[in-house]
Amino acid sequence: MQMGLRLTATGSCLPPKVVTNDDLAQIVDTSDEWIVKRTGIRTRHYCETETHLDLAAAAARQALERAGIDPARLGACLVTTVAADQVTPSCACMLQKVLGLPEDTVCFDLNAACAGFPYGLRVLQGLLTAEKPYGLLVSCEVLSRLMDFTDRSTCVLFGDGAGAVVVEAAPDAPDLCARLGSRGDNQVLYIDGAGQPGPSHIHMEGQPVFKFAVDIMPKCGQAVLDAAGLTWDQVDLVVMHQANERIIDHIARKLSLPPEKIYKNVSRYGNMSSACIPVALNELYEAGRLTPGTKVLCVGFGGGLTWGGCLIEMGGTHESYEETQ
Repeated sequence: MQMGLRLTATGSCLPPKVVTNDDLAQIVDTSDEWIVKRTGIRTRHYCETETHLDLAAAAARQALERAGIDPARLGACLVTTVAADQVTPSCACMLQKVLGLPEDTVCFDLNAACAGFPYGLRVLQGLLTAEKPYGLLVSCEVLSRLMDFTDRSTCVLFGDGAGAVVVEAAPDAPDLCARLGSRGDNQVLYIDGAGQPGPSHIHMEGQPVFKFAVDIMPKCGQAVLDAAGLTWDQVDLVVMHQANERIIDHIARKLSLPPEKIYKNVSRYGNMSSACIPVALNELYEAGRLTPGTKVLCVGFGGGLTWGGCLIEMGGTHESYEETQ
């Protein structure tokens, strides 16, 4: 029988360099007014000397310290990303080394673009056992190194960051009720890979992506809730992929969701791909809004076109965070 999952602890890491809209206006034809009106984004963080592994390790350490678990009981370490330092070895394998995890810890990277976090949780659910019930999921992106700074429609959207969670599998834990899928498309949102003639830049057509997002995220969220036997009113928080404030607001209006149920931080960080949802969860955790039993509906979409959602419940107590302050 497959066990359910509970959220045990969170962590995050953002590089210290903050890039404002006015900063970007110095290198590309744009303005603060133009960016805010179309996206809601005001600032984002960029790596300078920090590596992808640096961010991932810092977020992972914070989550593991707060969880206070024995590393020997960690069954898997997964990293969701489209922007690791190298294709191989995976970031997860290098985390095994820098974190000193046991060699029999399952470690690999997963690429589901911006929907990576719910995908990663669902994979963890299938990997954990009664002997090794804890899982570490790190979502880390350094998108500033994949941007075309001559394309004002995309380079203003993205930022760098990492979020991490520790989860525990248990027979009495609720199922994620994850619903995942893809709508194969390599035209409206993609990054060229090895062997392609041009550099590996993010390419995106805004209108098709917007239409996809406002269609699929409500449907995906509803499918998760149907599987859980719940309504939108019965979840405490809804954390969507932070691609664009207009997308989030459009969906909130469409579903008549109250503002206090929707968490947004896109104005401060931009789109961090798969890192968006766990960074938001960490902010909620630090604000004391994730207490035992809190139910959070997480929904994302991304290149592929991938989409995914799941329902995660907070377990344990909030003492682990308070003790670190």
